[in-house]
Amino acid sequence: MAAKKSAVSCTVDEALAQLRKRAKKSVRDGMVRFGIPNDRAIGVAVGDIRDIGKAIGRDHALALSLFEEDCYEARMLACFLGEPSALTVRQMDAWRRTFDNWAICDTACFHLFDKSPLAWGRIAAWSKRKDEFGKRAAFALLASLALHDKKADAKLFIAELPRIRDAACDDRNFVKKAVSWALRGIGKRGGECLKHARALANELAKSEDAAERWVGKDALRDFAKR
Repeated sequence: MAAKKSAVSCTVDEALAQLRKRAKKSVRDGMVRFGIPNDRAIGVAVGDIRDIGKAIGRDHALALSLFEEDCYEARMLACFLGEPSALTVRQMDAWRRTFDNWAICDTACFHLFDKSPLAWGRIAAWSKRKDEFGKRAAFALLASLALHDKKADAKLFIAELPRIRDAACDDRNFVKKAVSWALRGIGKRGGECLKHARALANELAKSEDAAERWVGKDALRDFAKR
């Protein structure tokens, strides 16, 4: 399905003005409780950011310009405006280098990057990153593909399980949660994906490594609901 093109003409200044109009001090103050730095934020709820994005429509040039702004909400809005087919590896890598919290990382992966034909290649590259949110991006992207790419062959996801296995020992909070998210996402596809994901989860749950056990047990709890 083709992406919705820009519904209204909008400049960077106009987009920023729309964000400022919806900013609330209470939202900005509450961000820290959720692990989101607010030093470069104005306090706009993600639902409001999404609504602004829907009203504007896909506008890749505007998205690129907004992401250059030193403002959390501007970068979040860019994730809803970017055109997946227009993304380049250089752009995706440049955005990934700026990730300093889970929210912007996951929003970019879940609403934009996973719709790009370049997504699979970024999983492999980013999984080797040493920085916490750069590495998280690899597994947030894999989790997003598992949910959204309905036509992808199960073999593609099963082939990613060794990558999950290798990363499961990373005990950094935002990495291990994304690793679990990816494992659970693959399992939720059912069939062979669930079979292989459950086998890995069982293996990890019995590990002597605390991070691996956490990932395995977290996934098994989710699979038990199926």
